[in-house]
Amino acid sequence: MRFNPKDTMDLVVRFAGGRRVDVAGPGFVIHTDQSIAHGGEGTAPEPFDTFLAALGACAGAYVAAFCAARSIPLDGVRIDERCTFDATGKRLERVEMTLVLPSSFPQRHRAGVRAAVDACKVKKTLLAPPVLEVAVRVNDDTSTVVAP
Repeated sequence: MRFNPKDTMDLVVRFAGGRRVDVAGPGFVIHTDQSIAHGGEGTAPEPFDTFLAALGACAGAYVAAFCAARSIPLDGVRIDERCTFDATGKRLERVEMTLVLPSSFPQRHRAGVRAAVDACKVKKTLLAPPVLEVAVRVNDDTSTVVAP
């Protein structure tokens, strides 16, 4: 983790031209773009795609840590993630994650590695969402307006 979880984490969102948007955080930059169908150039994942990928990557990181702590090789281990949207294609209705294990994966650790997926911080955040506030600041003005 790049920051102390008891503190805040500051990210800066910048516009890189066209529909490209970059997000810089402590020690990283994430590049996004809209697909050609959505008016972008398709040079990077769309922002919502990075959100969905973060869910799978987080679960994968927990699985990798679980296996590393027990010297279990990750050969043949993967997570298949299926995202289902409503009829309009605009609202995510369901995310199904299937942890695929090779037959050589130790039987005694299968329930534990499954629990590791549930421990994913992104999943926990979705189940108990944080307060999300939007503010507007004009130029160097220090007054802030919080939108309802």
